[in-house]
Amino acid sequence: MDNTSKMIQLLGSLRKEMNGAVADSMYYYGDNYGLNYGVSLPTIRSRATEFGKDHELARYLYKQQVRELRLASLHIAEPVLLNITEAEYWADGVINSEIAEEMAFALLRHSKDLKAIFEVWTNSCNKFLVHSALMAAARSELASNREVIEKVTNIAIRFSDERIIAQGIVALLSATLNANVEPSTKEFIRKIIDSIPQSPVQEYINEEMEWRMEL
Repeated sequence: MDNTSKMIQLLGSLRKEMNGAVADSMYYYGDNYGLNYGVSLPTIRSRATEFGKDHELARYLYKQQVRELRLASLHIAEPVLLNITEAEYWADGVINSEIAEEMAFALLRHSKDLKAIFEVWTNSCNKFLVHSALMAAARSELASNREVIEKVTNIAIRFSDERIIAQGIVALLSATLNANVEPSTKEFIRKIIDSIPQSPVQEYINEEMEWRMEL
């Protein structure tokens, strides 16, 4: 089958699970999709796995203005092909918090070029790209890379009023805390937090990390 036929097959399967009430009540930060059938993420992931890894199909689905197809594409894409150049294609579609977080979970964290992509995406003006990079780093070996962790200071300064950025930073710092049991880790994290000027983002990070470091 060509990509259009595969898309029709996948969409037909997903539409059987549609829930208009869920779609109407769904909340996420950022731009809306063109169409939203209200299918749950676990169901989307399950239907996507039936197609295996097919990067060409994934790229095709990602450009469709249908929530379920775009999310499914992230599970059909081949992570080994997500290099720094290919990441530009996927960056264009990170338009809301749901896409950002599913991108991090399904695709970005598995990329061999994650560190390079992290550098580019966290320097973007698109807060959802930044959030996705932070969430991917939190789920990868980058959580143990102090050079990477130190970059959250500038990120927090640039997005001083963005709660979603604060949440991404907390996820990364928490992963760092869990990945390193040395006493110096808490001192390192405290130093990072203290280096961020007072702002809504700094206050959120400080409050959320305070109790985590006490455990």
